[in-house]
Amino acid sequence: MTPDDVSVFRQTRLLLLLASAAEPLDAERLGVYDFLAAHPLLLARSDDDADRTTLRLAGFDDRAVAYASPGQRFVTAQLHLSHDLAALVGRGLVEVTATGRVTYRLTQEGASMADRFTAMYAQVYRTAARIVIRRLRRLSTRRLREGLRLWLLPVPSSALKDLI
Repeated sequence: MTPDDVSVFRQTRLLLLLASAAEPLDAERLGVYDFLAAHPLLLARSDDDADRTTLRLAGFDDRAVAYASPGQRFVTAQLHLSHDLAALVGRGLVEVTATGRVTYRLTQEGASMADRFTAMYAQVYRTAARIVIRRLRRLSTRRLREGLRLWLLPVPSSALKDLI
């Protein structure tokens, strides 16, 4: 069992992501941002990318096995997303607004809870979430989908050779 198999862990990440975004997000964007914040080196692949250096210093490593099957992991994450959002809404931590499209944002209680997470993983995830949001916020939905197709390609095998 991995942490991603635990609904409370996934829901906690969504709270941290919504707190980092500081704006309502639709489910599609929320799912993409969350996945890339958990696997940010898929987005920052170039060795000369300043964000890659920041992420590596925070502890992310693209030699981790999780980077070998990003497409499969993304699909699995998307299967959990609606349940996790419904649970957060049901607990009063996230609210739903339908103004042309359905968006999610933290309630006061949700924001307060997100602020209380102090574990090292929460700090590292916040760092990655801020980078992901900054880089992708202005992309249209179409461009976000196009980028996702590229980001879900496995890291080059040269990055994985150290595992063998």
